[in-house]
Amino acid sequence: MPTFDIVSTVDMQEVRNAIDQANREAATRFDFKGTDSKIDLVEADKEIVLDSATRDRLSALLQVLEEKLVRRKVSMKALSYGTVEDAAKGRARQRVTLSVGISAEHAKRIGKFLKGLEIKSLASQVVGDQVRVTSKKRDDLQAAITALKAEDFGIPLDFTNFRD
Repeated sequence: MPTFDIVSTVDMQEVRNAIDQANREAATRFDFKGTDSKIDLVEADKEIVLDSATRDRLSALLQVLEEKLVRRKVSMKALSYGTVEDAAKGRARQRVTLSVGISAEHAKRIGKFLKGLEIKSLASQVVGDQVRVTSKKRDDLQAAITALKAEDFGIPLDFTNFRD
């Protein structure tokens, strides 16, 4: 029976490369001179911490990071932004969390969406942090993938393990 998996992943090597590029750009740009602005990847590669001298420089640093992530094809849907915090000596800090995997809530929404397509042989089940979709016909699975790509679930969706 044909199947495929719906997963939500982020290429962590591309994230690391984007952070490295953004740090290098912040070190050389004139408007960041003397601000000691930096971006760190912490907590088992699940959180990015931006740190700068002022809130204005922090927002500029965030813009540089987003630009580098987009250029490396990392989806902005995978980022959830924390509030800007005041740090020691008048500095500003912001945490950006990388959401990896499909939560139970998103899996339920995806399941309801697939049921709403009214394709008779289409079935889905949650397996860990991914959703497995099965059908008797390959064309039904391809129609489901097309419909899922058109819908916005607020997380980046990837389709893997397509098997006949």
